Amino acid sequence: MKSKLKGLAIFFSFLSLNVNAQEKKTLTLNEAIDLSIQNSKQLKTSQAKIEEATAALKEAVERKLPDAKVSASYIRLNSANFDLKTKSNNGGSGNNSEPPKVSQAFYGLLNLSLPIYAGGRIRYGIESSKFLEQATKLDAEDDKDEVIQNTIEAFANLFKAKTAVRLVNENLLEAQQRTKDFSNLEKNGLLARNDLLKAELQSSNTELSLVDAENNLQLANVNMDLMLGLPTSMELILDTTGIEKKDDTRVLDDYLQSALHERRDMAAIDYRKKAAESGVKSVKGELYPSIALTGGYIAADVPNVFSVTNAVNIGVGVSYNVGSLWKNKAKVEQAEARVKQLAISESMMDDNIRMQVNRSYLNLLSYRKKIEVYVKAVEQAQENYRIVKNKFDNSLATTTDVLDADIAQLQARLSYTLARADAFVAYHKLLQTAGLLSAELKK
Repeated sequence: MKSKLKGLAIFFSFLSLNVNAQEKKTLTLNEAIDLSIQNSKQLKTSQAKIEEATAALKEAVERKLPDAKVSASYIRLNSANFDLKTKSNNGGSGNNSEPPKVSQAFYGLLNLSLPIYAGGRIRYGIESSKFLEQATKLDAEDDKDEVIQNTIEAFANLFKAKTAVRLVNENLLEAQQRTKDFSNLEKNGLLARNDLLKAELQSSNTELSLVDAENNLQLANVNMDLMLGLPTSMELILDTTGIEKKDDTRVLDDYLQSALHERRDMAAIDYRKKAAESGVKSVKGELYPSIALTGGYIAADVPNVFSVTNAVNIGVGVSYNVGSLWKNKAKVEQAEARVKQLAISESMMDDNIRMQVNRSYLNLLSYRKKIEVYVKAVEQAQENYRIVKNKFDNSLATTTDVLDADIAQLQARLSYTLARADAFVAYHKLLQTAGLLSAELKK
């Protein structure tokens, strides 16, 4: 019996290990980007907007097709007096026959109308819908770049969180070992009790920092899982091979020119302005008459009186809304005002793009400069700790000096790692603001 229980315990332990293994996923940056694009609710909404704009264009095109209306009625009458004023009835023949009794009637109508000319409203409506469809597609591409950039930032944040946990954990192990060494010195009367308490306090503070770092790591992992459409219990193991600083000789002016020509949101607002201009022409078209080719068929039957069949008609119809002469002016002013608003928005976007590119470019330069400084700071902090520790071992430095040097060393290592991740994000942010992100990732 004991052997069976032991076997079951081993089986469930292996099963537990297998489940835990399934909850881990190694992830490269490119895989993360692909998953975020596939599962992004924002991009699904953008696709729905494209479908809506395409349907609106189809509706505008269908206005060129003929309209067909069919109507039919069956009427039930009660003791209706029916008298046909025909020549035979007015001829005075003296035949006083009773009028027919009508108790029911039926008629059906089929009307067809094919627009020939509508003042350009149909043509400009199609033109406007095409521009809006193109603008919506460009919005979706811009949203895609935003999703990619958010994924890169989330990837970098998860990397920073993992690095912080690793560095703080290493520092905690060193602090615990130092506390153990100080405790032995204190027991042998070689170290003051107060110095031991300082070491223990730093160890406790480092342990608290580790708790905060692990919480940040868990939140960053959950955020990444949600972004990629993965279960929130999935632990992501980042594969950062191939992620390195890229040589880029472009200067600020190159990025500015690229942004003005490649930014999709800039092109989208230009399409919307063109659509509004077509809308002005469409509204002005209401001042002109509408001409349509018309046709129809009529059938009617009134028992005991008459019936109509094969009554086919065809012709040309003209309609004109005279009220448009004094009502159309306000509509035109509204449409022209929309064009002015979009023109102003386009100018404002131009200013914003220039500001965004300048900010992103300066941020990148700043982070790259910080990396150079932090490389030296790490070397200096490590050398400083080595010297202070050597002095402490020779009773030439205090415990406070050692602890301060250790904290400075940890801070320098953290700052260097975070600056590298921030520079990576800043470079891709610059590509996004210049409209080059998707193209650069495909290289």
